[in-house]
Amino acid sequence: MEFHSGFIAILGRPNAGKSTLVNKLVGHKVAIVSPRPQTTRNRIQGILNREDAQIVLIDTPGIHRAGTALDRQMMQEVSQAVDGVDIVSLIVDATEDFQAADRHAIEWVKRFSGPAYLLLNKIDRTRKDRLLPLIDRWQAAYDFEEIFPVSALTGEGTAELVGSWIRRLPEHPAYFPADQYTDQPERFLAAEIIREKAILLTRDELPYAVAVLVDDFEEGEKLLKIRATFYVEREGQKGILIGRGGSMMKEIGTAARKELEKLLGVKIFLELFVKVQANWRGNRAMVKQLDWRWQLEKMSEE
Repeated sequence: MEFHSGFIAILGRPNAGKSTLVNKLVGHKVAIVSPRPQTTRNRIQGILNREDAQIVLIDTPGIHRAGTALDRQMMQEVSQAVDGVDIVSLIVDATEDFQAADRHAIEWVKRFSGPAYLLLNKIDRTRKDRLLPLIDRWQAAYDFEEIFPVSALTGEGTAELVGSWIRRLPEHPAYFPADQYTDQPERFLAAEIIREKAILLTRDELPYAVAVLVDDFEEGEKLLKIRATFYVEREGQKGILIGRGGSMMKEIGTAARKELEKLLGVKIFLELFVKVQANWRGNRAMVKQLDWRWQLEKMSEE
């Protein structure tokens, strides 16, 4: 039997459904998801393993115009994701009309010389009679190789999409072991799960201004001890995270611990702290620490 493998970058504007699609196809949670824009800050690889193929899906931050150092790093992540992949797939929200910001997203697709797909997501929430006019509008803006209406949430249309990807991927042995479904270390995944719970449980102003760094990740025979610190930009945000009498911090910690225990299959002792670091999003040194690849490099040097 022929075996195909390769890399596919999933691009799109914030909240288009990139992480939801990657998680759905991989069958494991490899990227955190929230209704807030710009939840994903790093490029994350999710690995879809089949008998006839291995597809390495690269989830990317939402395409937007960079302002802060954090924004610039996120767009650098997108640029690096496009470099050297076999296929680029632009995912868009089919419940929305074509917008000016979509032209900016297409400019990123144009940087890629290989086949580019358009994925019209959220068809489970879209009137069927608007799909053809929407396809025509997008096809007029850019000549995509393939266009697939899909639902990242329900999986509708994704079997046909995966089949098409595989036919275009080269014959090549698997790049990763068949039982591996992501390239990110557990330490980084822990930080992301903790940040996800904070985003989901707090007010709208907090997601953009909160970061999580794992200070200690101590693996024992029966217990994994994790100590992590939230970084926010203002005292008011610190108060939101902590909550009255520490109630919010306790709720975030409990939700994160339960999900991490389920994901990692081990009992976890989780300690959380909060520090204020003004304008950390504009601090290049601080932003660099959020990249797990940089963290691994520093750890190997120590």
